[in-house]
Parts: sequence; C-alpha cells; structure tokens
Amino acid sequence: MLKLLGIEIVVVVVVLGVLLGAASVVHAEPIIKIDGSSTVFPITEAVAEDFQIAMKGAAKVTVGISGTGGGFKKFCRGEIDIANASRPILKKEMDNCKTAGVQYVEMPVAFDALTVVVNPRNDWVKTITVAELKKIWEPDAQGKITRWNQVNSAWPDEPIKLYGPGADSGTFDYFTEAVVGKAKSSRGDYTASEDDNVLVQGVASDKNALGYFGFAYYNENQKKLEALPVDGGKGGVLPSLKTVEDGSYQSLSRPIFIYINIKAGEKPEVRKFIEFYMKNAPALVREVKYFPLPAQAYTANLEHLDKKKLGTVFNGQPEVGLKIDELLKREASL
Repeated sequence: MLKLLGIEIVVVVVVLGVLLGAASVVHAEPIIKIDGSSTVFPITEAVAEDFQIAMKGAAKVTVGISGTGGGFKKFCRGEIDIANASRPILKKEMDNCKTAGVQYVEMPVAFDALTVVVNPRNDWVKTITVAELKKIWEPDAQGKITRWNQVNSAWPDEPIKLYGPGADSGTFDYFTEAVVGKAKSSRGDYTASEDDNVLVQGVASDKNALGYFGFAYYNENQKKLEALPVDGGKGGVLPSLKTVEDGSYQSLSRPIFIYINIKAGEKPEVRKFIEFYMKNAPALVREVKYFPLPAQAYTANLEHLDKKKLGTVFNGQPEVGLKIDELLKREASL
C-alpha cells in the first residue's frame, strides 16, 4: 500500500512539474518596453496596438509617457528598448548612453507642428507674433507679464492663464529654443504637465488660457480649442500639412523620432516591431493627425538598423526650423 502510495506521489509530482513548466512558458511572452515623449506617444501607441493584434499575443508592448528627457534617462540606463523623442538626443544624454554602453539607431518617424492654442471664447487674439510669444514665455516675464494687455495694448485687461509642457518634455525644449532663443529658458509660473491631455483640459476650461503642445492633441480637440496663426515676420500662418511641407510654418514645425537600443534591436520581437512600425507608419501617422515623411525615409530607417548605423545626425545640439527635405539629406549622410 505504501509502495503504491509512493508511486502515486511520484506521478503527482511529475504531473505538477509538467503543468508548472507549461505555466511558466505561457507567462514568458517577450515584452517590448517603450517610454518618452507624449507627442510621439499617439503614433507609437497606434503601432503597438496593431502590432499586438497582428502578433496574436506573441509579444507585449508597453508605451509610457515620461517626456522626452525622462524617456532618455531610462533609455540611457538600459531600462527600455525604445525611446520616443520629440527632439534629437542631446549631448548630455549621448554621454550618459556612452557611459552605460548603450548604442542606438536614430529614426525620424514624422513631422509635428507645435500648436499655440487659446480657448474658443477668446475673441481678441486673431494672430500672435513670435515676439509676443517671447514676451509671454521668457524668464523675465515671470510674475510681471500676467495680463493680456501687457502683451498687446489692444487686448483686454484680463489675466493670462498659461499651460505648457514640463521641463522633461522635448516640446518644452523645442518651443523655448524657437521662441525665446534658448532651450529650457522659460518662466516657471505656469501650469506644467508631461501629459498633453492635462494641458488640453486646462485651456479648454478657461477663457483666459493660452498653451502650446503637439498638433495631434489640438486636432483631436478642435471643438474645445482654437489654434492661433503664428507670425514670424511674414504674416500669420496656421499649422497644416501644406504649411509644414512647404516650410512656411516656421519655426514651430519639427521632426519627431524613436531611438532603438541596438542590442534590443537584435531581439526577434523588437526587430519585428520596428519593421511593422516602418511599414505602417505612413498610414498611422496620418491616422493620429501628424505629418508622415516620404516613403524613402522609413526604408532608410530599416537600412540603418540593418547596417548598424549608430548615433545621431544632430551632434547633440538642439535645432529649429529644419525642413523635411533637409532632414532627409542629413539622415542619408549618416
């Protein structure tokens, strides 16, 4: 009886071992980790959703929003596979990656138009100049420029309520470089968030609000927001596919990127994800209301991954006013 019982116990242990082993296999699905820019998030999230459906659960993709700077911090520590970035990688971030042994491929995925917005009930601002934007956002404005008529005497004596990206945002870096003249040079007394949806809700709920963020967030909320034509010296220009492509929406149009950790790019699931991204980017970029690059740009991205063309064409320096054709020529020279 004991012997039989012993056999039964052995059988039970073997069966349990098989079942537990099977369970561990089921839960071992590969995870592709992505984080960074809230501006790039809608594109990468759309790609991730479609990719996971196509893979039928064989891979999981997580996409976080910690801002471009926050994403690069994680990326250069080797914590994520891919960084979403609404500006090129900066020198300090390049150094951090180098120290940690993280090498990367830079891939432009779309163009964005930074959009300056007000509440639809604002009936006094029809166009805003770059000089007026600077007067509002420069560091010296903090605690001093607090009412609309201080910016333009034709505007009412009403308080300005400002909304914009936080200091970890690539959009913050780009806007301050383009408008104030120095990246990260900004007043600090405004409502800041790395989540553009928070900024949308802030401007939508306050008649005296003014804010800025990526074009897709404006486009998705046109009933709640009013986009302002921006005058850089040649009259007010609204952001659109035409004005981004012809370069007339200067200098608030910009390329946006993903960065691939080259070691992660050697994993089959990450490679499949990048191939899927580049194949479907033109349609999905339009779907989420950004501006796609020419087809050869996405082909070149995959070639750069295949040939391990590492690094950046921007040398760690912020730039404004780059047109699509100029970007493509630069990327081709990598």
